Amino acid sequence: MVQETDHGATPDGEDMDGDVSGGDVMDDGDPGPDAVPDEPRTAGERLHAAREAQGLTLAQVSAKTRIPERHLETVEAGEFSQLPGRTYAVGFARTYAKTVDLDQQEIVELVRQEMGVEETGRVAETREGKLEPGDPTRVPSRGLALLSVLALALLVSGGFLFYRTYFVAGSGPGSLLTAEQQREAAAAALEERMAARGEGAGTAAGPTGGAVVFTALEEDTWVKFYDANGDQLMQKEMAKGERYTVPADAEGPQVWTGRPFALAITVGGQSVPKLSEVDEIVKDVPVTAEALLARAQSGGAGEASAIGQ
Repeated sequence: MVQETDHGATPDGEDMDGDVSGGDVMDDGDPGPDAVPDEPRTAGERLHAAREAQGLTLAQVSAKTRIPERHLETVEAGEFSQLPGRTYAVGFARTYAKTVDLDQQEIVELVRQEMGVEETGRVAETREGKLEPGDPTRVPSRGLALLSVLALALLVSGGFLFYRTYFVAGSGPGSLLTAEQQREAAAAALEERMAARGEGAGTAAGPTGGAVVFTALEEDTWVKFYDANGDQLMQKEMAKGERYTVPADAEGPQVWTGRPFALAITVGGQSVPKLSEVDEIVKDVPVTAEALLARAQSGGAGEASAIGQ
């Protein structure tokens, strides 16, 4: 007599289609063709993805934006600390976003956030004592160092003036007009010195015109010269010591640079003040001999047109 078995199963526990009873189905972990890739999160990743979506190379973006390829690579990698400063990082990212049709303000905010995280990480690492004494991140920026020096100079000069006014001028209480009188005396002395210079030899009073020459004081100093019609005269990253003479026949020549402090200027062989002594972007600044001499007489670098962040 044959013993009946369960319907659809063999005596050894295997069902009719070959699956083992009670066995687990193994998942090979393949996400399948419908898996959605992670969206770019950082500003650099979004710029990189947008560029590739438009089929553009870094060289093509560089040609459109006039930003060197190495700076574009730095922006895509999110290594903003490798750029000359925050102004460059924000400006390059904004121009890059405009070129690949991304929201400029959104990209700029991402860049600022990432730079903030980067700086916070540096501070934390410094407190843990992991940086070497010569690490460049310990060195303050050029602009901060200059502001510190100016603040110290103002503090010292103010203290000296206070001491002379209230302690040296006399044994009794100082007059309330003493400080005003001193300022008037200083102004009069300055006028006398300027008048004395004007009465000297003709060439000793300063340049009256001549060739305008810009000399780079640091490596990789980017600068662009153009005329009043917007036609480019010269654009490049000047090497240290390299000179450029503004064409004498250029109509209304102007300059655009992010490192005005790194450009020495002469008019007719005589030095005139730089466009600026701080790390900032200046644009549309006239560089004729007359304009530069007028700036020198009116106070120097304070009239340059600056583009902030």
